[in-house]
Amino acid sequence: MNRKSPYPAALVCLLSFALAIPFDAFALPDATGQRAGEVSRVIPAVSLIRGAKSLNANAKTPVDWQDVLNTQANGRARVSLDDGSVLNVGSDSSVKVVKHDAGAQQTDLEVTVGKIRSQAQKISQPNGKFEVHTPSGVAGVVGTDFFVGYENNVMTVIVFDGQVKVCNLAGLCVAVKAGQITTVRNSDSNGPAAPSQANLSTLSEAVASTTLEPPRTLGRSITSAKAQQSLSALSPSSRSSSFRSSPLAVLAPPLHLP
Repeated sequence: MNRKSPYPAALVCLLSFALAIPFDAFALPDATGQRAGEVSRVIPAVSLIRGAKSLNANAKTPVDWQDVLNTQANGRARVSLDDGSVLNVGSDSSVKVVKHDAGAQQTDLEVTVGKIRSQAQKISQPNGKFEVHTPSGVAGVVGTDFFVGYENNVMTVIVFDGQVKVCNLAGLCVAVKAGQITTVRNSDSNGPAAPSQANLSTLSEAVASTTLEPPRTLGRSITSAKAQQSLSALSPSSRSSSFRSSPLAVLAPPLHLP
């Protein structure tokens, strides 16, 4: 009497079981749950999206990799990242903390709409980076203070201190120095606009739209006639290097924690 081997049937069962398991089950664990920092100050209302959950963000709310901060019309948020960098998120904004590895100094942020001011710690690690992405392009720094806005398919970058490399999605880049501004339009193959000196009203608006400080202090700085005269007096070649030491620097005081 011939007996059929049980092995072919067992192999078929094993293959069927393997095919029934989703492919991503074998993938490496995702980055969710890894701490990036915490919310240090809010002007309600601010929500934090973590996976399928929506949380009300308050001071001391932890911020993890892949978390999304959404601010409403009157809401703003300050986030303290674990490497000492600080983010100010303006109203009507959505910012995703894709990654923040404090030890490796690797930070990736995504701004899908709205405005953010970042004060990044100086990068000293060989493969370190601090990048802010929008649908139009990316701004990368090695340690500086800068503003990124994305509205109406246009990315705007203003630098308060240091230097920022701004690129479109095709990889065409410009270097933006302190006191300068550039823009990048969606699907523009010509690359970012040539950096130019930002005027006082543009600088003022960038600061005012992301500050969490009392407006009366900011108002005195913005309306300072001396600051305007200082900007006008600087030659184009000296404006960038003199920006932080001039009276105009009061427009963009360093971000700080309460």
